[in-house]
Amino acid sequence: MGFGDTAKRIQTLADKAEQTYKRLNDLRDEVERTQTTVNDTGARVRALENEVAEQRAVLDAVAREVGVDLDSVSAEAHITEAETATDAGADTDATPDTHAAPEDSDDRAGSSTTKR
Repeated sequence: MGFGDTAKRIQTLADKAEQTYKRLNDLRDEVERTQTTVNDTGARVRALENEVAEQRAVLDAVAREVGVDLDSVSAEAHITEAETATDAGADTDATPDTHAAPEDSDDRAGSSTTKR
């Protein structure tokens, strides 16, 4: 009777070891696929960064040729983008911002800007 229990325990242990080994191999394969994906993605990002840099150089050259100030155009675009994001946030946000500074903080700081 003692040998039967021992054999059963050994078989159970062998089954668990086999399952663990399979899971370990599956995990190893998944890690290898993930590493491949990360490497491929890194290569694509580098290629896209190079392409963007080339396009920026062409854009700078064309802008200089026609006399466009890219810094002012870029600043204006960023301002417009920020205003659009602010307007969109105000439209969708029904609750007041509890982290915002008090409205009269500009007056205390000595600012000469007017409130909207």
